[in-house]
Amino acid sequence: MADGSSETKSSNQMWGGRFASGPASIMEEINASIGFDKKLYAQDIRGSIAHATMLAQQGIISAEDKDKIVHGLNAILSEIEAGAFEFSRRLEDIHMNIEARLAALIGPAAGRLHTARSRNDQVALDFRLWVKEELQKTDAALTALIAAFLDRAEEHAETVMPGFTHLQTAQPVTFGHHCMAYVEMFGRDRARVRHAIEHMDESPIGAAALAGTGFPIDRHMTARALGFREPTRNSIDTVSDRDFALEFLAIAAIAATHLSRLAEEIVIWSTPQFGFIRLSDAFSTGSSIMPQKKNPDAAELVRAKTGRVNGSLIALLTVMKGLPLAYSKDMQEDKEQVFDAAESLELAIAAMTGMVRDLTVRADRMKSAAGSGYSTATDLADWLVREAGLPFRDAHHVTGRVVALAEEKGCDLADLPLGELQAIHSAITDKVFGVLTVEASVASRTSFGGTAPSEVRKQIAWWRARD
Repeated sequence: MADGSSETKSSNQMWGGRFASGPASIMEEINASIGFDKKLYAQDIRGSIAHATMLAQQGIISAEDKDKIVHGLNAILSEIEAGAFEFSRRLEDIHMNIEARLAALIGPAAGRLHTARSRNDQVALDFRLWVKEELQKTDAALTALIAAFLDRAEEHAETVMPGFTHLQTAQPVTFGHHCMAYVEMFGRDRARVRHAIEHMDESPIGAAALAGTGFPIDRHMTARALGFREPTRNSIDTVSDRDFALEFLAIAAIAATHLSRLAEEIVIWSTPQFGFIRLSDAFSTGSSIMPQKKNPDAAELVRAKTGRVNGSLIALLTVMKGLPLAYSKDMQEDKEQVFDAAESLELAIAAMTGMVRDLTVRADRMKSAAGSGYSTATDLADWLVREAGLPFRDAHHVTGRVVALAEEKGCDLADLPLGELQAIHSAITDKVFGVLTVEASVASRTSFGGTAPSEVRKQIAWWRARD
């Protein structure tokens, strides 16, 4: 999409003059964007209607021409949505395709539509509108995913599972608490989405090619009509800015990373070795040769989508990194990356929301694993600090000796005889056994944001009270 003219072309040769002989086929191939930017048809028509209405309000075009333009644009919208519109590569992009069809429908009045604008501010408007609408969809999708996690967290606020560091058993936690970790992650993603919407809520139309226009336009009127907070404030920056697209891709990449981390856990948890969850057939596939297999393909594909989204972010950053102000044709390469990332993210969030609601939690396997690896060792050290008055480093050393004894005897900490514990440190009493179970461990973690069921329920209530 390049600089446009205020005149409607009477033929498919857009440029005339020195380019009257027409571009070579390879130039047409590299120059055309209609294959992908036709996705912007609704935004393009919406922007043109707002622009024409403003032009008439300002006395720049007649009310009669405005009515013809609006009627024609609505007719084109109906044709496109009915699949009856014929897109032409010779017309290069969505703007010229619509403008040429408008001229065929209403005649010379169509030529007045492009007054006081350029394809530079036109595409900036179309693309910004599309990204804003996509962000609103992402907000809704993330809200649904968060709701799914809140339901599972409430259901499993007391379900004990192992907490991991380095993928090694660390301390017991609850599955509800683990679910709430993802609520926090996706909550941050949603906050970034909402901030991006606010950040980009400025209308580009009226910046024209790069310097504004001498026509007495009302940019505040078009901004209001298109649902923007206000118009942009610098015409050069307006036509050369793609920060809103980069911000969308950055948000998508972070959200996709969170989805990928969750997908990895689902893949691990569904293995026979873990057996923490089961996925239904709706989100699994079988093997063509091994009849016993049940593969978490949906989770694996969500994990893989992250590569596509990250690639789109890097691609557009690379396109933009060396561009002088203002518009350059390089910026035609912005849309496919955003369209692909948006489709990938939308599908991945929907799939993950379905899996979270679909999976069956095997609480027995989680509880059994929660006590492995001497996961209550920290509780023993804390008990020695609280009850025996030991400095934590001394308590840590004593606990290490207790764990070594349990490993030697091949038993859990709670199964060690009191006498052998007292041989390690005389301050240990039978009260210590009250903190060595996984249930006692999680119940004791009542610090703000901790894993205690009471604290998990507080956090669930806090999130449910948010919009």
